[in-house]
Amino acid sequence: MDTLIAASIELEQRHQKYQDATTTKLDTFKKLLEKVKDNINNNEPSQTTATLESLREKAKKLQFQRTQKDFQSALSKFGKDVDRKFKQDVSVIYQPDSFAGKEHLLQRALAMHFIRQGQFDMCDNFMTEMTSSHGMLPDTEDLSVNDPALVAVVDDLKSQFRQMYTIIKQLGQEHKLDEAIRWAQEHRQELNGLSSSLEFNLHRLQFLQLLTAQQPLDAISYGRQHFSQFGDKHFSEIRRLMTSTIYKDIQSSPYAYLCSPNLWVDVQHEFQRDFCSLLNMSAESPLYASVYVGTTALPIIMKLHKIMVAKRAEWSQQDELPVEIPMEDDLRFHSVFACPESLARLSKNSRYGRNALRFKCPYCPSESGVDEAVQVTF
Repeated sequence: MDTLIAASIELEQRHQKYQDATTTKLDTFKKLLEKVKDNINNNEPSQTTATLESLREKAKKLQFQRTQKDFQSALSKFGKDVDRKFKQDVSVIYQPDSFAGKEHLLQRALAMHFIRQGQFDMCDNFMTEMTSSHGMLPDTEDLSVNDPALVAVVDDLKSQFRQMYTIIKQLGQEHKLDEAIRWAQEHRQELNGLSSSLEFNLHRLQFLQLLTAQQPLDAISYGRQHFSQFGDKHFSEIRRLMTSTIYKDIQSSPYAYLCSPNLWVDVQHEFQRDFCSLLNMSAESPLYASVYVGTTALPIIMKLHKIMVAKRAEWSQQDELPVEIPMEDDLRFHSVFACPESLARLSKNSRYGRNALRFKCPYCPSESGVDEAVQVTF
């Protein structure tokens, strides 16, 4: 890719040079035409032919075609470089039978993706066009797109995500916190189960809004009203917030970092993550994650295919990649199947003997002990 980027920069420079040269030559030719016109008007008609011939010779010396030819040659070469770089026959690694009989899963993934992205009209159109198919959503595998129960599920999800995007818009564009705080208060118990700090962070932003608006007394009153319930978890942060009120202008005080614009971006992401978590969904669309992972792994798989074809080798196990595909940290997933019962069963079946304190993780080669287990909340 670095080679193509360098070539594209060079092509852009050649294009600019071509434009500048052409503009200069056109200006010169324009002046030449005006001069010839004056000569024809002022001289005898018998000299017109000689004047035009002189004009033709001077026009040839401007060489309009040369700069155009140079640019066209560079453009053609760049096109060939792109074709060589991206000329891949993806069909050699494509397995058309992978989704045979699973069309409903693809339809469900698409419908869910449209809803999660806030594209509700597109979802409606998609569902309408699937009148002869089966569109599936979570917990509705036996429903067709015409089934009233499925329609109710879709409408409920659209209503939920419409509320989410409305609040995110208020946070991001309008810096309004009322609806977000109201939602967090209504779902306080569920958010506590997630160990979420969303409600506190929203109150903190409201406190800072009052402070930056030069209303310190109102900010102090607001803090006294809402911060006490978060004292156990956020005491040090609350202490900094309340201390910052002694300064007339927080923006020019040692506590200016508390008013970072990134706080609004962070709270939007936090709200979306927690909102989706309460719906038992990830913050990112699974369809987006799948496509992103696929496109990231595609070059490696294509290279692996060429090597295996050259060596006449095959994958050692069906449906398993023989090489590691490097992924970003946020695309590394570990099973969330964990509970005290399974922990006790693993210890009983340990190779160290019945009721042993150490056992092997069922998902990786690591060995752990019962005393190392940590209670987590999903």
